[in-house]
This record gives sequence, structure tokens and C-alpha cells, in this order.
Amino acid sequence: MRGTKTKGMMEAEVSEALIKFEKEYMGRGPAETKSYIIDDMIIVRLKGVLTKAEEQLAKSEEGMFLIKKLRVTLLEKSRALLEAIIRDITGANVVSMHTDISTATGERIVVFTLDKKLK
Repeated sequence: MRGTKTKGMMEAEVSEALIKFEKEYMGRGPAETKSYIIDDMIIVRLKGVLTKAEEQLAKSEEGMFLIKKLRVTLLEKSRALLEAIIRDITGANVVSMHTDISTATGERIVVFTLDKKLK
């Protein structure tokens, strides 16, 4: 393969890197993670990311908003690190990052748009 990463290899590396990130920076790793590369985007789906305390907090509307705000803020504060991780794995620069979390299912989606298409 002469040092060239396949799309599948990059997807697996992104998933592993996001699992490690979640454990180290969010305090808990996801139950399951899957990454998808589509042209100039990487979509990461993380299941089971809520802590037990967040699950309890999510039972109220105010709690749901607090969890979403906290999780988005934490991810934004770590944006430079996440961009470096994606660049190291793919060789592409992150143009933008989008994220949301479902307090009902405990699933988070992170979308990275890149400065070039990946093959």
C-alpha cells in the first residue's frame, strides 16, 4: 500500500481517536463509535455518551438544555485539538465542525467539513 491510508483505515482511526478524546476530555467514552467519510466530510456517530448524572438531568427540559450547552461548549473549547487529530489522520484541514447531542438517546453526532475530498 506504500503508506497510503484507505478510506476504511481513516474511518477506523477517526473513531478510535474520538473514543480516546471522549474518555480523556469528557470523562467517559462512548459505548459505540462509527465514522463515515463522504467526499469532504467526516461524520462521527457516538452512542452512549451520557453519564449517569446526565441521564438523570435529562429528565427535565432545563436539564436537557444544560447538557447540550455544556457538551457543545466543551467540544468548542477542544476544537484546536480535534482539528489537529483530523489533520494528522487525513492530511486535510478542518474547515468547520458541527455537533449535536440527543439527550433522549445519548447519541452525539460530530461533522467535520474538510478543505479537500478524501478517497
